[in-house]
Amino acid sequence: MFDALVVGAGPAGTMIAGALRDRGLSVQGLTAVPLRETWPNTYGIWRDELEALGLSDLLGHCWENAVSYFNGAEIDHHRAYGLLDKVKLQNYLLEKCQGLDWVQGKGVAIAHHADHSTVTTDQGETLQARIVVDASGHNPVFVERQIDQPVAYQAAYGIVGRFSKPPVEPEQFVLMDFRSEHLSAADKAEAGPTFLYAMDFGDGVFFVEETSLAEAPGMGFDILERRLIQRLRSRGIEVLEVHEVERCLFPMNLPMPSFEQSVVGFGGAASMVHPASGYSVGGQLRRAGDLAGAILRRCGLRGRGRDRSPWPGGMGYGRRIVCGSIICIGWGWRS
Repeated sequence: MFDALVVGAGPAGTMIAGALRDRGLSVQGLTAVPLRETWPNTYGIWRDELEALGLSDLLGHCWENAVSYFNGAEIDHHRAYGLLDKVKLQNYLLEKCQGLDWVQGKGVAIAHHADHSTVTTDQGETLQARIVVDASGHNPVFVERQIDQPVAYQAAYGIVGRFSKPPVEPEQFVLMDFRSEHLSAADKAEAGPTFLYAMDFGDGVFFVEETSLAEAPGMGFDILERRLIQRLRSRGIEVLEVHEVERCLFPMNLPMPSFEQSVVGFGGAASMVHPASGYSVGGQLRRAGDLAGAILRRCGLRGRGRDRSPWPGGMGYGRRIVCGSIICIGWGWRS
């Protein structure tokens, strides 16, 4: 039996699995997709967040000129912004997980016992661990939460490609451009405000994305695509080449997981999304070690080569209390 079973092998799953392993715990992972399959999403982050962790070499692009537009005025953030090289990030996190036993499959059932939990996969395998950490994303496999209010979603439609004119200044990153002069009164009445998120990749290639920050229900991709084209054409810009299309949709205001459960969430499964921006990876990088340390301390696990005592009290209810207190880790966001 393993000390911990981590469900999910995306950024959150590999972060917490590696952090647990660093603390000497025996860890098993469960992944629904092939472990080395390249992650589909792109991840943005302020450079100083990575510098504080000694991980700035994971950036694929970085912009010193980072601005936003609010009420028609340009705001200089005076802060460098970057895009993570997702292949470097994935390789770095998987290297931290080196030696872990990963099982490919989907968790379909979980049973909790006095001192461990048993997960059954869609392949009929049974996996046992003293604690289960669900890092499977915003639609978690096992984490439970009570949703009693409308869920607001951030939605975005973006294009990587070449354009008839540069959509942003050379070597510039635009975080939020809320200027809306290109929209008619009918357009504004149809849906809420959106903003442009854009950046210069160099060599004549740009990324432009129309984003709805938070709306319940989430804004349709058709509206976002139409608004993006409207915005570009109002500036005399046509799309010449499309290299990649990105469609993003994720919840912004999911409630915290229920404390009355014997599963710990991390990442999207634990609602670890910045409530004002939708950012998550920086916070997860900072807090994976905190959660791993809390599991080590609070769950009676002693790490490799030491005595591994059972859960405090030896009862499932006591384990739920422990998991409930651990779930709180990850809040108190910075930017």
